[in-house]
Amino acid sequence: MAESSPTVHRDPYAVFRPRGGRYVALAAAAVSVVLFIVVAITVPGPEVAFGGWTFIDRLMLVAVGLLLAAVLMRFATIKAVPTPQGLLVRNLVTTRHLEWTQIVAVQFSGGAPWLSLDLDDADTVSVMAIQKSDGAFARAEAGRLSALVQVHSAPDGPREAPAG
Repeated sequence: MAESSPTVHRDPYAVFRPRGGRYVALAAAAVSVVLFIVVAITVPGPEVAFGGWTFIDRLMLVAVGLLLAAVLMRFATIKAVPTPQGLLVRNLVTTRHLEWTQIVAVQFSGGAPWLSLDLDDADTVSVMAIQKSDGAFARAEAGRLSALVQVHSAPDGPREAPAG
């Protein structure tokens, strides 16, 4: 299957977002809510002997569907926001603001499913917004982030940002 060409961002400070994983998470969240509501409505009621579902049971089933949808929505909102001052990385569980000078290296190889940043304190931060499953688009986004890191870590301070 041929990969589509990556979209070139004219703005080097455009927000990094995953493509495939984001759309799958949004669709799965919608399906989750609808499916759990349909099941809650159609299961047998308390009038059925041996295991009928009460109103509370149905309500809890809908709550589980909504909770699952909330987790999927959080996955759909992962992103990395570059600014001239630094990078805001919002992953599934954590959100972290990094200054450009903290970032030592950009890693997008090996077995990890997403990009990672090596920091000056020997810590590593995953950037789930750039995922290998996005193919050529992800490689282009990794290159754009790497260029931003290089521009902002120059010894004489930031130069003109790359064109993308």
